[in-house]
Amino acid sequence: MIRRACASIAGSLIGPAAALLSMSACGTDATPASPSPTTHSGTIAVLGDSLSVAPSRESSFPAVLQRRLQAEGYGWRVLNFGRNGDTTAHGLARVDQVLAERPDILILALGANDGLRGVPVETVQQNLEAIIRRAKAGGTRVLLCGMEAPPVNGWGYTVAFHGIFPGLARQHDLPLVPFLLTGVFGNPDLNQGDRVHPNARGAERIAQTIWPFLEPMMLRSAPTSTA
Repeated sequence: MIRRACASIAGSLIGPAAALLSMSACGTDATPASPSPTTHSGTIAVLGDSLSVAPSRESSFPAVLQRRLQAEGYGWRVLNFGRNGDTTAHGLARVDQVLAERPDILILALGANDGLRGVPVETVQQNLEAIIRRAKAGGTRVLLCGMEAPPVNGWGYTVAFHGIFPGLARQHDLPLVPFLLTGVFGNPDLNQGDRVHPNARGAERIAQTIWPFLEPMMLRSAPTSTA
């Protein structure tokens, strides 16, 4: 589970993290497509950790995305496979369960707990890559969400961890959300009392960050599954 200890370093991370984020590279063009609701139905699965279920499943960013899809006339459904405390290793162990639902798009939002625990960068990369390969092998498109590691394990680790996500996006030609918590991390108005997990407004902000990358994926080609 994301530790409360992270809160104590939030202030010191904001500046360096912003510098790191400026180096982020997306796997594909992130320019939002013009809104054009489709009559096709499809399935979006979210594989994540506590950031995907906070502050509750009903108010989490996947739930916000579902409400926006409905409001804008998209016939897509969102399945939230987020689970408190999950690392990339946990995600890899569960990915077959997720893919059994035959999602058209997988939002891969893991890595926060790995970064806090200092899981070796090579291990994190290997786990994420294995998830990506399994998804693509089954015809599921992947939206990769970048994460940053606070400097509790040293700046060398933080910089190396940052490079995992743009590197995988380039290698596998994936759209990349540069940082899942853009505008949320370190903002007390968008986090719960632990200053780590998003509140309802923070979850809305995360959904807003993801939307410009997700919508073009839905519009690019007709999905293969039905809601």
